[in-house]
Amino acid sequence: MARLNLLQLLQVAVLCFLCLPVLRCENLLCYFSPILEKNKEKTFELIVTECPPKEVCFKGLGRYGNYTALTARGCMPEERCSRMSNIRVRGTVHTMTYSCCDWQFCNSCSALKPFCIAVILVAVVVMVYGL
Repeated sequence: MARLNLLQLLQVAVLCFLCLPVLRCENLLCYFSPILEKNKEKTFELIVTECPPKEVCFKGLGRYGNYTALTARGCMPEERCSRMSNIRVRGTVHTMTYSCCDWQFCNSCSALKPFCIAVILVAVVVMVYGL
């Protein structure tokens, strides 16, 4: 019975940590990178940034025709997430599209959602404790 309560407590803690940053009384943490040309020799070390209140993380892709040429990461107001914008880089106009998310570090390279992470953690706990 004690193991079951421990497992339930762990599940709630993991879900709160991953899905509800507001309950932790802090702003959302995201990765930042300026607008960069994709597939260039230069690499950019992602910077951790804290979003202002009411902003979410984003990953932006800039397309020129059928070619994805630009990438960017950071924070933006949620209402701007579904919009496209044009940006001029080195004389060429690119169409920027944004995908937004609202959990800690969600704009990293990985595409795991908090629910998937929670399920994986619960599966590991079940395997370790043999429930």
